[in-house]
Amino acid sequence: MYFLTGWPRRLLCPLKSEEQPFHVQPSSQRFYFAVLSETQLSVWFSRPSVLIVSYIESAKASSQFGFYQQAEWKQDDSMIAVAAANGYILLFDVVGGGEDKYLYEPVYSKGRRGVKVTPGYKEEQCAPALSLEMKRPMDLEAPITSMLSLQEDLLVSTADGYLHILHWDGISNGRKAISLCSVPFSLDLQSARGGLCLDLKGVYIRDMTYCVTLDGFAVVLNDGRLGFITPLANRITADQLQGVWAADVTDGTCVAVNNKYRLVTFGCASGSVLVYSIDTTTGSMQLSHKLELSPKHYPDVWNKTGAVKLIRWSPDYSVAMVTWECGGLSLWSVFGAHLICTLGEDFAYRSDGSKKDPINISSMSWGAEGYHLWVITSREETELVENMEEAPAQTQQAGILQFHFIKSALTVNPCTSNQEQVLLHGEDRLYLTCGDPAQLPSSSSESPHPHNLPHGGEGSPSSNSTSQGLSTLLGYKHWHVVQIHSTYLESNWPIRFAAIDTAGQCIAVAGRRGFAHYSMSTRKWKLFGNITQEQNMTVTGGLVWWKGFVVVACYNFIDRQEELRLYLRSSNLDNTFSSITKLHSETLLLNVFRDMIILFRADCSICLYSMERRHDGPNPSASVELLQEVSMSRYIPHPALVVSVTLTSVRTETGITLKAPQQACMADSIILNLAGQLIMLQRDRSGPQLQEKVPSHILYPPPSRVGLPFCPPVVLAQYVENVWTTCRSNRKKGHLLEVYLPSVFTTSIVWLPLFPRDHRKPHSFLSRRIMLPFHINIYPLAVLFEDALVLGASNETVLYDSLQGPREGRESLEGLFPYCTVERTSQIYLHHILRQLLVRNLGEQALLLAQSCAALPYFPHVMELMVHVVLEEEATSREPIPDPLLPTVAKFITEFPLFLQTIVHCARKTEFALWNYLFAAVGNPKDLFEECLMAQDLDTAASYLIILQNMEVPAVSRQHATLLFNTALEQGKWDLCRHMIRFLKAIGSGEMETPPPTPTTQEPSSTGGFDLFRNRSISLSQSADSIAAGKFNLTKTFSMPSGPSAKGWSKDSDCAENMYIDMMLRRHARHLLEHVRLKELGCFSAQLGFELIGWLCHERTRVARVDDFVMALKCLHKDFLWPFPVIPAGSISSPFKNGHRRTGVQHLLKSQSADSLLNMDTAPPQAVARNSNHTWLDRLGALGPTEMDTALSHGGPQTQEAFLSPLTNKTEECSIGSATDLTETSSMVDGDWTMVDDNFSTLSLTHSELEHISRELANKGPHKSQVQLRYLLHVFMEAGCLEWCVVIGLILRETTVIKQVVNFLDSPEVPPETVQSVRSGLLGVDAWASTDCLGYKPFLNMIRPQLQKLIETSVEQIQPEAFLPGASNSKLAEPQPAGPSAEDSRGPVLLGLALPLEPPGGLGTEDGGVPEEQEEQAVDEGAYDCTLS
Repeated sequence: MYFLTGWPRRLLCPLKSEEQPFHVQPSSQRFYFAVLSETQLSVWFSRPSVLIVSYIESAKASSQFGFYQQAEWKQDDSMIAVAAANGYILLFDVVGGGEDKYLYEPVYSKGRRGVKVTPGYKEEQCAPALSLEMKRPMDLEAPITSMLSLQEDLLVSTADGYLHILHWDGISNGRKAISLCSVPFSLDLQSARGGLCLDLKGVYIRDMTYCVTLDGFAVVLNDGRLGFITPLANRITADQLQGVWAADVTDGTCVAVNNKYRLVTFGCASGSVLVYSIDTTTGSMQLSHKLELSPKHYPDVWNKTGAVKLIRWSPDYSVAMVTWECGGLSLWSVFGAHLICTLGEDFAYRSDGSKKDPINISSMSWGAEGYHLWVITSREETELVENMEEAPAQTQQAGILQFHFIKSALTVNPCTSNQEQVLLHGEDRLYLTCGDPAQLPSSSSESPHPHNLPHGGEGSPSSNSTSQGLSTLLGYKHWHVVQIHSTYLESNWPIRFAAIDTAGQCIAVAGRRGFAHYSMSTRKWKLFGNITQEQNMTVTGGLVWWKGFVVVACYNFIDRQEELRLYLRSSNLDNTFSSITKLHSETLLLNVFRDMIILFRADCSICLYSMERRHDGPNPSASVELLQEVSMSRYIPHPALVVSVTLTSVRTETGITLKAPQQACMADSIILNLAGQLIMLQRDRSGPQLQEKVPSHILYPPPSRVGLPFCPPVVLAQYVENVWTTCRSNRKKGHLLEVYLPSVFTTSIVWLPLFPRDHRKPHSFLSRRIMLPFHINIYPLAVLFEDALVLGASNETVLYDSLQGPREGRESLEGLFPYCTVERTSQIYLHHILRQLLVRNLGEQALLLAQSCAALPYFPHVMELMVHVVLEEEATSREPIPDPLLPTVAKFITEFPLFLQTIVHCARKTEFALWNYLFAAVGNPKDLFEECLMAQDLDTAASYLIILQNMEVPAVSRQHATLLFNTALEQGKWDLCRHMIRFLKAIGSGEMETPPPTPTTQEPSSTGGFDLFRNRSISLSQSADSIAAGKFNLTKTFSMPSGPSAKGWSKDSDCAENMYIDMMLRRHARHLLEHVRLKELGCFSAQLGFELIGWLCHERTRVARVDDFVMALKCLHKDFLWPFPVIPAGSISSPFKNGHRRTGVQHLLKSQSADSLLNMDTAPPQAVARNSNHTWLDRLGALGPTEMDTALSHGGPQTQEAFLSPLTNKTEECSIGSATDLTETSSMVDGDWTMVDDNFSTLSLTHSELEHISRELANKGPHKSQVQLRYLLHVFMEAGCLEWCVVIGLILRETTVIKQVVNFLDSPEVPPETVQSVRSGLLGVDAWASTDCLGYKPFLNMIRPQLQKLIETSVEQIQPEAFLPGASNSKLAEPQPAGPSAEDSRGPVLLGLALPLEPPGGLGTEDGGVPEEQEEQAVDEGAYDCTLS
């Protein structure tokens, strides 16, 4: 409701004085404040907060009268009464300074006009010059204890037990005195007639105040007893007073009354505030509730407060400020919601942790409209903080602090309660939670659109989307602050009303006169163009938005007439563009329901009007028609007691679900908040009553729903501060849309309809509606019904005392007080409703409600909250619970697919001690784990594994972890696999105390480390020499088993767990290879760091054999999305087949020397790089057109990719490399390659060559698949799996691969089975291609010589040891070029060259990115070997 903002402000007094003020009293309108010191009476103005006049008593008079004690204003602000210590009442006339005598006037900057149109403009903008004239003093001959101002009289109580009634003029009729002993006091008015009366001998009134709506005086007696005195007649006389007293209270200290809610609040010496209501039938004082600081938040509260010193209700009676003898301020709402307290947190402690003394207050008062709290600190406080600021020498600190507040618009304009935004308004600005305006619909057009249709229904098809958009605003945590237009504020301060439309796009504010509105889309204010029109009206009953119109209940000063006006938002703010309806009585409240407006008037009647938007002119207009008047004077004792009035379609009668759709949108009921009582008036639909009460000649015929009379009121709830309802209809969420959320203390109540399922007949014993109370932690300011959310705000504090050290031993205001801000808050309430329904055995209703909200993004969180709250309550209860709710909640959650996740998430957020109780209700975690596996929900199963690890023995954890590991391997969940490996290792090493931590950053051993290079591009200026030099130390990289797994597990390779994990990994790799799932095999190896090459070496003659080349080829086509080749329409011959390039390359191939490989270890890096140039190029020459195609296929606009251009040397050799991810330690890149840009400026291709390239591109698969295939080719070649090399060479159509394999087969070390398998496989592919895939025939024709050679060659026996990867002197390494391949002997150079530099999007996307992590194996091992050496 009310929120502190900023720092308090200290007011300066221009007069020198040794006296400190100790009392402040506001005038009736709170524009003037009387401030007392011992011999001085000062009058201050509110805006600007300046001293107007000061009256200083002479020393002689002061000795006669005594020091001043307290002051009281006359109702019309024309006089001030001051009580002096010696029993004198001093009356002062407040005299105006004349026509043009103003103490302060605004000074405008050059070029700006002051508003000087209306005669009274200066009164609003300037501080008037007043004077004080003392009249004849009155001696009451006893010390004065309390004073109270009535309309024409002044009520004074004295210490001799008398109550004096004085006239304000002080002369006429003298005075009357009533002895307190003559007033009969009893517990209630009924027993007062002949029962026991209170003995009041020697007792006097310590404090008293008058309650208008109760028509009586609340008093605190000097012995601490509390009472309420009611005059039985219009005049106050001794024989016409009757008192009631509160039983069992003897420590009262002060009193204040709330006129709007008819509450009497008494402060007690214990530090509590007792809030009483007066029973209307017996007249007795009933304790309503207490305002107490909770020991939970303030543990030593009994030691720090002392007795209650002052209670002050805000001007709108929505909050009460309390202060104690020991200091401190605390703010409460009407029915006890605690909002602010300065006894704790940053108010009580400095930033270094030292404790601050609470501020001690001697007097305080609210300013106009509650925007300020004027506080006078005690003498000690004033001395402590005086002269902090660099004040002029003639300026004296007045000891007055002003605290600034912003408040909710609901406090004075409750019609905004059907909105879904939070709107707060301060003295000169507005705070609203409309989110990001860019995401909301534009409001530029004049036609009604969603945000101009606040009440949905049939008229607005997009009304439901408005609330859905609001759901997205919850994450937008900042306030949108709108500064109120200064021109309007100057003459119309303070702002009294504010309203916002449904979409949060338009805001209207009303001050002392007129009103103004603001558009969020244009960021502009609209003010009255004619200042006279603005000054001739004042808003009395509030304002509200309806379909682009501002609806205003106002008073017209010219015609002296109450009016209802509608102003069009899009037109100029002028009376000519308004619709004006004259009213008979003053309007106190108004509200809008769809196209109806409801007014509550000062004569306690309710008027219903219909509104219609018309388009009969250039601008839309509105017509207003009176529908019905309802007199409420029988039920409402005083019009000021009505807090809010609302129209709604909700009703309680039978057949709530059977009403027709058109009836559902009708205004069926009126809901009134009458002094905290929620009262409902429903339409009377009984036939006979209809005929009797609505005769046929009445203007509104019986078929018209609006003409129906209303039934007598029904009380729905007590202690209600606010009511929220919605006007939209949503059949899917009918439950939530008809919810009422009254704020009761910190408890809210939902009034929920109970719908029968599937339109079945409702049970006769089942109520149609149910009240469900629940506790919320924030003060609700708005409700999003369709999202089951409450929006609010809270005060936050920031300390700045460390920025400014104490000056001369004293602290500044910034050091004494923290800086206060207002934060947006929200809270879900759906789980509270579901729980309350389950408690009442209404599970079917709870299920319907939950299913309607299952699409909410935070619905899983709602389920978790419900389980968690019930679990915490029941599992920590000290006494056994006869009927526990947790099993019911668990059964309820099983109806939703989120059941397994909800339980495990709740368990992991709950302490371990409560797990047994939880799983006793929801089921065995082992069974839940198996359910997750069956549902393929592996991530949730992994969470259950943590539960099992803590609740079961290690053997059970290992068993379930193995199940999950195998399933994760099969599904390719590599992250989960890595976690499972760590988990199994932790079990094996005995680390059972805590679950294995889930790292936030992935380790190189689990990811292959390739993430470091995923988004990096290689500089085009990077020299090949530096690359070669950087790799030179990795020569012996592959002399040991490769892969991070070998590195990570070598330390404890004898551990059984590691062997067990290794066995499972090998088994999975065997399974993948058997089923020709090479792509998954590559991902598996790269992601988990599996030692693929070493494993393939072992499996070379077993599972790594290819039994059916044709089937394997088909599987690779399918797996890598590689198209089958098609026969080109033209000649099969290629321009690359014959020509100088081919012959040049063959020439170099013949002249290459194998000695360069042997000289590698002795040659310096630079020389090796130079030598390797020619050998790489010589070897690459055989790659021919396909490699050229590879390069050209990446010639797109990706600027981050570097490409290798063909070099034409003197011997006309050429080479083109393909792009691959090039890591800084990659063994694939060596030699002095020239990197060029995408434009291929060095290429000069003929038309026939381009045609050939285009045909080849049509037969290529995705670039990523090409990179992956080439890498797998590299791996298989290094492991010596020649059959797989042939298959991959076939799908890539690489003649060089086939040639190289055939050359290898010539070696005597190759087993004859391999030669036979390759020979029969190629023949099988040839036969298959001839019948089923003719596109392979051109390529098979190209390798016909190698196939013929293979058939003719005799098979020789070879030693198997020669196939080990580290055997650099074997025959297998002979065809490899010298230089770089010797530096990194992981594979033949042709495969190294074939790897592209960096494909678009990297290689680590959905399928795990085969080559990236594989290359990283070389990176890690290189680093590993370097450290060893």
